[in-house]
Amino acid sequence: MQDVRILVTGGTIDKVHDPRTEGLAFSPDGATHIPELLRIGRCHFPSLEVVMLKDSLYFDDADRDAIAQAASAAAEDKLVITHGTGTMGETARFLETRVSGKTIVLTGAMRPFSLYASDGEFNLGGAVVAAQLLEPGIWGVMNGRVFPARSLDKNTEQGRFDV
Repeated sequence: MQDVRILVTGGTIDKVHDPRTEGLAFSPDGATHIPELLRIGRCHFPSLEVVMLKDSLYFDDADRDAIAQAASAAAEDKLVITHGTGTMGETARFLETRVSGKTIVLTGAMRPFSLYASDGEFNLGGAVVAAQLLEPGIWGVMNGRVFPARSLDKNTEQGRFDV
């Protein structure tokens, strides 16, 4: 059994429909959907830490540094980071130069969990398992595949992560 910590940073997986703007936004109460995804999957052992709820397209190095600091400070050596798909690869490569000795798996969703028919549940489950099995390093799990940080990039034409 491996202890796993999930660091929540935002991204589409945690967005909801905003009736005021007719767009996607984070819940006004600052809540994350990750506990509900874990409950549905009957996965009750990961600890959870909300680092931020932010669209990754607006991340800067200060945001990435906050993620690196949270990862470094975590007591667990196995981490999952929920993250927006737009800049997931950029953050993975940033973390490679700042965090060592831990297995870190980034994951997210192309469609919000709140809108149903989301890939978020599948991706989160895969990331939790991968974090327990992969060697130390920075990885991504999306669409049933495991990617090393160097090749974690979204194929915007296909709407998925590919090699």
